[in-house]
Amino acid sequence: MLRHPHAPALSAATAGAAAAPPPAPSLEASQLAKSFVSGVVRVQVLQSLSVAIYPGELTLISGPSGCGKSTLLSLLSGLQTPDGGKVRALGEDLGTMGKRALERFRLRHTGFVFQGFNLFPALTAQEQVALPLGYLGMGRRAAAQRALEVLDEVGMTHRATMRPAELSGGEKQRVAIARALAKEPRLLFADEPTSALDAENGQRVIDILHRIARSHGTTVLCVSHDPRAVRHADRVLSMEDGAILNDWQAAGVPAAAPAPHAAAPKETTA
Repeated sequence: MLRHPHAPALSAATAGAAAAPPPAPSLEASQLAKSFVSGVVRVQVLQSLSVAIYPGELTLISGPSGCGKSTLLSLLSGLQTPDGGKVRALGEDLGTMGKRALERFRLRHTGFVFQGFNLFPALTAQEQVALPLGYLGMGRRAAAQRALEVLDEVGMTHRATMRPAELSGGEKQRVAIARALAKEPRLLFADEPTSALDAENGQRVIDILHRIARSHGTTVLCVSHDPRAVRHADRVLSMEDGAILNDWQAAGVPAAAPAPHAAAPKETTA
């Protein structure tokens, strides 16, 4: 498993000294394997991949199209199940959960932000953000107030009564972030959140995601090939051919040597 940059190996001189323990990972993948069938060909997307993700950081998974980064995010978030290996989220093994338990876990602890915004055309920004709170049992008035609070956090209070057709792409994405943030998730997953945005709005979205990680202690895991995201992430996992090739800190210094823990994708006859 790749070692986190906040948990370096102790030297002989410091091994005996008292030190604060490293933070516990909020997401752990162990020996993950995943393949898909296309026609008569089975493509091995991930093989024996292990990694740990930590709270309070914006962690970016970067790499070319088809390298397996979106598949890894789907496995870590519980949207897909691996063919082999384990995923632990907030200390719980997702593979041991039934369908309903997994749905409850995602509802309570996770938020999602997607490239396509996934907003309902008939709902206002405030109603979009309040909607998931109803599923958690929050009353309508309390949900409406919470929605305004989160819209304010992303700078969208002045557009609270607007519907998606009246919003720009950047504004739609900020509403989507507010909706994900409203229930105060401990895990926030973002799949290409800036790829459909111009430079200014893309930068604003990255800044918001980074602030969420720092101010809320949220684990923010983002998949992107956008260089703006790479420059502002706390940690960058570079993927290629289903493998994590590098684990970089924000300063651009490798946190750990590349680990040969994932083989290149293989095509076999299904």
